[in-house]
Amino acid sequence: MPLLDVDQISVGYDDQTVVDALSFEIKRGEIVSLLGPSGCGKTTALRAVAGFEPVRAGRILIADREASSVHATLPPERRSIGMVFQDYALFPHLTIAENIAFGLSKLPAVDRQVQVDHLLDATGLQGMQARYPHELSGGQQQRVALARALAPRPTLLLMDEPFSNLDVDLRERLSVEVRDLLKAEGISGILVTHDQHEAFAVSDKVGVMHDGRILQWDTPYNLYHQPNSRFVANFIGQGRFVVGEALAPATFDTELGRLQGDRSCTQDKGALVDILIRPDDLVPDEAGEISGTIRDKAFKGAEILYTLELPSGTRLLSLFPSHFDHHLGDTVRVRVDAEHLICFPREVDRPTSCSTESNQ
Repeated sequence: MPLLDVDQISVGYDDQTVVDALSFEIKRGEIVSLLGPSGCGKTTALRAVAGFEPVRAGRILIADREASSVHATLPPERRSIGMVFQDYALFPHLTIAENIAFGLSKLPAVDRQVQVDHLLDATGLQGMQARYPHELSGGQQQRVALARALAPRPTLLLMDEPFSNLDVDLRERLSVEVRDLLKAEGISGILVTHDQHEAFAVSDKVGVMHDGRILQWDTPYNLYHQPNSRFVANFIGQGRFVVGEALAPATFDTELGRLQGDRSCTQDKGALVDILIRPDDLVPDEAGEISGTIRDKAFKGAEILYTLELPSGTRLLSLFPSHFDHHLGDTVRVRVDAEHLICFPREVDRPTSCSTESNQ
């Protein structure tokens, strides 16, 4: 029995449908993400799970208890859920300890203090219990918000873009800390985010959303290596398409040479397809048969992302170790190392670029 069962729900405002026939399940102890661009319906779906939005169709079950249907909506305070918001929503006039203890008024004072001390320790806030929110950094305030949401021991934690106000390094570090804490506490979680790196760092499963629907519900690995649609391929990771002619179900003739994968992309010999080449599919090789001229570069610390222009004019992305520091205009040699070929039926008007702003 899943902890949360979202069954074909539709949610909207006035005459606009924002979430349409949405379904997914969460097991106990599982952490998932709803991932997608702004306006795809992910926050509305989260608000429906929380009980802030009624459903127009379908139903939501929490621990096998009906929480939402077209007939009734269980109030948020009766759903055994916690929430962490983008803006932290801390009480400025309360100390850190008082903020964390806010939802524990029904507990005896001794038990309340034990829980506050436990969460101060678990979130790395020891010694800060007497401070006020304005005396803390953004990352520390987010930890307080997390501790306050966990204090009543909810069965499910809902997180709406909780790290978006933090810098990149802190966002990545805190997302891993949150995952570890939820796993240690045995609490299931739903993260809403537009950032794939954040979703991948936290989640056991990720649902990629578009126009109010989940296009693919899968592990981060499968979303990257086995996207089921062009939209998912575009949104997850970066890449460029090259044209291929099918020689066999998993073998193609391309300007990069003959490419062969470990699964079938097409059954029609002679069919034209667009094959997705990700930056990690092109690896540096001084003896490689593919040459490209460097037209752009982006230093990423351990790696450099190069934009390579082939003799045909096609531009592809390639990741090199950072000690391969080439200059614009240099010619380098690479080879294709793509075991998992991703391809779609050829669409002539499609751009070759495959990336989104949120994934840069």
